[in-house]
Amino acid sequence: MTENKIPYKIYLEESEMPQAWYNVRADMPVKPAPLLNPATGKPCTAEELGAVFCGELVAQELNDTDRYIPIPQEIRDFYKMYRPSPLVRAYCLEEKLDTPAKIYYKFEGNNTSGSHKLNSAIAQAYYAKNQGLKGVTTETGAGQWGTALAMACGYLGLDCKVYMVKCSYEQKPFRREVMRTYGASVTPSPSMTTEAGRRILAEDPETTGSLGCAISEAVEDATSHEGYRYVLGSVLNQVLLHQSVIGLECKTALDKYGVVPDMIIGCAGGGSNLGGLISPFMGEKLRGERDYEFIAVEPASCPSLTRGVFAYDFCDTGKVCPLAKMYTLGSGFIPSANHAGGLRYHGMSPVLSELYHEGLMEARSVEQTKVFEAAEYFARVEGILPAPESSHAIRVAIDEAIKCKETGEEKTILFGLTGTGYFDLYAYQKFNDGVMDDYIPTDEELQASFAKLPKIG
Repeated sequence: MTENKIPYKIYLEESEMPQAWYNVRADMPVKPAPLLNPATGKPCTAEELGAVFCGELVAQELNDTDRYIPIPQEIRDFYKMYRPSPLVRAYCLEEKLDTPAKIYYKFEGNNTSGSHKLNSAIAQAYYAKNQGLKGVTTETGAGQWGTALAMACGYLGLDCKVYMVKCSYEQKPFRREVMRTYGASVTPSPSMTTEAGRRILAEDPETTGSLGCAISEAVEDATSHEGYRYVLGSVLNQVLLHQSVIGLECKTALDKYGVVPDMIIGCAGGGSNLGGLISPFMGEKLRGERDYEFIAVEPASCPSLTRGVFAYDFCDTGKVCPLAKMYTLGSGFIPSANHAGGLRYHGMSPVLSELYHEGLMEARSVEQTKVFEAAEYFARVEGILPAPESSHAIRVAIDEAIKCKETGEEKTILFGLTGTGYFDLYAYQKFNDGVMDDYIPTDEELQASFAKLPKIG
């Protein structure tokens, strides 16, 4: 079809929605390294992982061979409440930038949680319910994941306990109230309710918290209460699997119009959005069917890919979780209390870490003020107030479109708009008032954190 027939928004029919998740690990020649038991230094068994996670989720976590894993009908029915999500041709942005580039974005903010996180939340809650559990525990940074899980648990009648990074808990009171509205309990982390939280506070009473801290508390809570399991909103293989619905829908929509992106851009914190967006395209690249340029965008204040090391590290600050081989800043690294709460994790998905290590994608870090410049520009042109996390991808997409203007290249750019920023107005206020700063960790700070990495693997 000709370009002028491509609509502003491309919607799929319900019949075109994915029937199965795509498991990119099946096509990776070098698989992600296994999770290790910190006590033994050996790969975690299904039985060991089953003490923390639901049984079916453990099976998905360890599955490196099946390319497609069927989506249960109950989950597909839930998806229909807000999926398929629109793929938007950013005609207004292209015109404003006066660029020959063609820009598309996949918008995941059309549900109450305001982000893509609901795609995995409903899956994990479903498997917990099927296992006969009472409830689940989790952590959340900016609050999108906690909100999504609260929604899923409310729908299925499960108890939901959320440990929210303290600085986000304080900056985003309305986000936590949405979680409570859906029935979740929300605790600022680190807290005095767990041994891990008390230990972290004893070391630094003024800490603003981190996702690593909150993970420690949530895991301890789950493993010390019968009938509960821990669920995670990013990083793990199972989460990237569930989020592959984003990329699968994207690819189906683009294929309908014969559009092939040259570059695919996504924000990267733990990896759920980026991994879900690029998975089917990366599969084509791995199989030698087509080539793409993949760009992971992370905050300069928490640059795990661009300045981290590829090593085994604890997934949490309290060191109660398994060890994962990933790009990491060290489990004890506490990022500055910036406004991209969902991108404040010290490590990166083992899947994405391996792909990056193999040179199959690149990474860039951007300063906070540059991100919000792009966010406001996008809001004024495209009419959507983006989440700070999403705006990292917007920043680089705009930069690449400007490069196309300078060089005359007609590249096709696809990026992920992970969600909306209506609960992030405190951050927008800071930017508009001119009091937002750009904290970037020094080499000395990072080296001090690297020195504490576990001597395993």
